[in-house]
Amino acid sequence: MNEQPITSSIRVRIGQEEAHYGGNLVEGARMLKIFGDIITEIAVKTDGDEGLFVGYSSIEFLAPVYAGDFIEATGKVVRIGKTSRTVEFEARKVIASRYDVSPSAADVLDEPILVVRATGTTVIPVEHSRKPAGAVLSTNA
Repeated sequence: MNEQPITSSIRVRIGQEEAHYGGNLVEGARMLKIFGDIITEIAVKTDGDEGLFVGYSSIEFLAPVYAGDFIEATGKVVRIGKTSRTVEFEARKVIASRYDVSPSAADVLDEPILVVRATGTTVIPVEHSRKPAGAVLSTNA
């Protein structure tokens, strides 16, 4: 049987209210919040419970994100433990704001720019898991 990997994706526009630094730069924590939403969806898909995000084992900030950018983020389960789910995340800029042209200019990027890569783990307490009895989850990694 060819099982599909367990994944989640989200696309968001980074609003002007999220600019934290000069030049409309957005703090990296905003990308981690997006990853938190992704891993929560994955926990619901695998266990019927939001779970508890316990931490990141790696985070790499690779390119800046600015207010007005559109970010597409994905997560893929790479390890399944008895109560844990480890997920690899990537966030890519797919539309870039262009303040150098005008305050409202933006470009659709021919090639998305990888802005953040991370690995994190969530735990679903056994008493909260609602996965079907005897269900076997596969990462298919």
